[in-house]
Amino acid sequence: QVQLVESGGGLVQAGGSLRLSCAASGRTFSTAVMAWFRQAPGKEREFVAGISRTGGSTSYANSVKGRFTASRDNAKNTVYLQMNSLKPEDTAVYYCAATKTFLVTPQAIQGYQYEDWGQGTQVTVSS
Repeated sequence: QVQLVESGGGLVQAGGSLRLSCAASGRTFSTAVMAWFRQAPGKEREFVAGISRTGGSTSYANSVKGRFTASRDNAKNTVYLQMNSLKPEDTAVYYCAATKTFLVTPQAIQGYQYEDWGQGTQVTVSS
């Protein structure tokens, strides 16, 4: 099991940027596929972005393509989500997730049921 701790959330105006971080425990981080999900009030949790073990493959929800970028630093056991051109509809609690299952294709990264989850960090975008 991987313990995950998100940080970097906050309040930002529409059009602004935030970078979320997710720090993972354990020496097996480099073998974990990582993903970001979000849940807005009254809505189901949804996939936002994911990144393969090496960072060579990424996957994004259509709603964030071209605005959000997932990256990882395996030496620091950390995955990031750079969020640009933020919109009020991006307001949600953002969660980091992990799996040790070997996933490479964007479709697989997006559709997988991740096992390990962080506690979430709030992102609020004002109009």
